[in-house]
Amino acid sequence: MAKSYLVLEDGTVYEGDSFGCATEAFGEVVFTTEECGYQKSLTDPSYRGNIVVMTYPLIGNYLIHDEWFQSDRIQAGAVICKEYCTHPSTMYPGKTFDQFLKDHKIPGITGVDTRDITLRIRDNGTMMCAVTQDEKAIPAIIEKLKTMPRPDEGNLVAEVSRKSVKEYDEGKETTVALLDFGETEATIRALRMRFNVVAFPYDTDADTILNYKLNGKNVKGVHLSNGPGNPAHPAIMEKVIPNVKKLAEKVPVFGIGLGCQVIALAFGGKTYKMKFGHHGANEPVSFEGRTYITWQNHNYAIDEKSLEGTGLVADQFNVNDRTVEGIRHTKLPVFATQYQPETTAEPWETSMLFDRFAKAVKEGRL
Repeated sequence: MAKSYLVLEDGTVYEGDSFGCATEAFGEVVFTTEECGYQKSLTDPSYRGNIVVMTYPLIGNYLIHDEWFQSDRIQAGAVICKEYCTHPSTMYPGKTFDQFLKDHKIPGITGVDTRDITLRIRDNGTMMCAVTQDEKAIPAIIEKLKTMPRPDEGNLVAEVSRKSVKEYDEGKETTVALLDFGETEATIRALRMRFNVVAFPYDTDADTILNYKLNGKNVKGVHLSNGPGNPAHPAIMEKVIPNVKKLAEKVPVFGIGLGCQVIALAFGGKTYKMKFGHHGANEPVSFEGRTYITWQNHNYAIDEKSLEGTGLVADQFNVNDRTVEGIRHTKLPVFATQYQPETTAEPWETSMLFDRFAKAVKEGRL
């Protein structure tokens, strides 16, 4: 294999073997702790702008299957792993991980010390990084990393959100709207099991959503999807936050991931960027006297103290660091989780939150 290099903004360089597409990539480096479900992760729009380090040592030991895509492309900018499996199981039909990356023009590096990279991120926080196959270009790349804008300075939601309305008529009694900040196929499936769904671009105004009719009936609830980037980005604050507040005052609202953060902002709360975020399928969350193992992919969190006086309360917390993992409104049928309860490639028990949303839509209360 040809050589490839992971270059961090602090000047650290990791040398490994190149696989996937031999191309350059820039982004913020993050690590994920899941041992399977890497196809779901890499195609999750919440990874837009990130270069992903896989902490599980062996990646690619099963083939890439068409049904496991969460969007139409790999959203991460590059993939870093300890060992890339060159002889995967053929239990499922599909392509190799190497071909998967090549098809989407995404570079990969194998044969590096992912434990060392992970510890560096945990100690120093998320950093800008680059993947290159040109060793001579490394000094110039380091200087570029120190000055280039971070991905979340841009409106990443606009990059991944749908551009037009799409209807999913499942013959159900009730229809809900989905505001697409970076939806996954798993979210769509979970909603379609319970409702007819109308999916809207992220910046659709509230009146358009509330007045939309499917089979002559208005939507009865709104789901706010997960998504990438800074929830307090100026474009989101201008185009999304006022609409979410208006929607929440009219119909039941359920948010996940970025959708959770947007709800907090809509009612006057604040968010902040985490040191290294939560990425993986094994994050423990304390909720109603139980601990749930959850799948997460986010770099921002809600400031619990900022919720005072907003009508929102934090009712779920991460067991590891006590960050807010869920909120609910004390008077309105509005609730949200920071983790993603879709039923694929992760624990299924939190999928009951979609049932809670269905109950809220039906009864008009939590």
